[in-house]
Amino acid sequence: MRTHTFRATLAALFLPLVAAQTAGDGTLTLQPQSKLWVNGTSTVRSFKCEAGSLDARVVTVAPGAVRSVIEGAKAVNSAALDVPAKALDCRNGTMNEHMLKALKANQHPTIAFKVSSYDVAKADTTYKGTATGELTLGGVTKTVTVAAQIREDADGTLRIVGTHDLNMKEYGLKPPTLMMGTMKVNERVTVGFDLRLKG
Repeated sequence: MRTHTFRATLAALFLPLVAAQTAGDGTLTLQPQSKLWVNGTSTVRSFKCEAGSLDARVVTVAPGAVRSVIEGAKAVNSAALDVPAKALDCRNGTMNEHMLKALKANQHPTIAFKVSSYDVAKADTTYKGTATGELTLGGVTKTVTVAAQIREDADGTLRIVGTHDLNMKEYGLKPPTLMMGTMKVNERVTVGFDLRLKG
C-alpha cells in the first residue's frame, strides 16, 4: 500500500516535468537568406567580415509558433546559434588569416550563442525583442543581452534583425595587427544579424 502511494506521489510530482520537457514538438528552421556579419575599424580602414555559414536550433512548444512569438508568448523552449569561426570572410586573405588567429579558431572553432530567456514587446507599429544568453567566443563564455527588431514576413517567416557591440579583449582575444603593426584593428566590433526562421 505504501509502495503504491509512494509511486503515485512520484508520478504526480514528475509527470508535469516530463510533459514540459516533451512538449516542444515544433521547430523553427533557419532559412538560407539568413546573414551574420562583423563590422570593425582599424587605424587604416573599416572592414566587414561575413559568415559564410551559420546554424540555428530553435525548439518551440508547438508547430507554427511564429505568430505566438511575435505576440510575446513564451513559445520557444530552446534556441541556439552556432557560427564556424572559419566561415567568417573579410574579403581579404591576409585579414582572414589574422582574424582567425585572433579568434583562436584552431583551438575554438565555433562561436556560439545559447539563449536562456527572451522577451518581445510591441513598440508603436513594430516589435522589439531582447534575448539573454551565453555567448562563447575564443573559448570564453559570457552572459550577454542582445536587442533586435522582430517581425513576421508575408510568407510566415520570423525575421530577427539587430546588432550587438562587443569588446574582443573581454573574451581574451587580441585584435589583429597587419602591415608590421601599422594597421591595428580596434578592439570594439559590431556583430550584425538578419535571421530568418520558418516553422
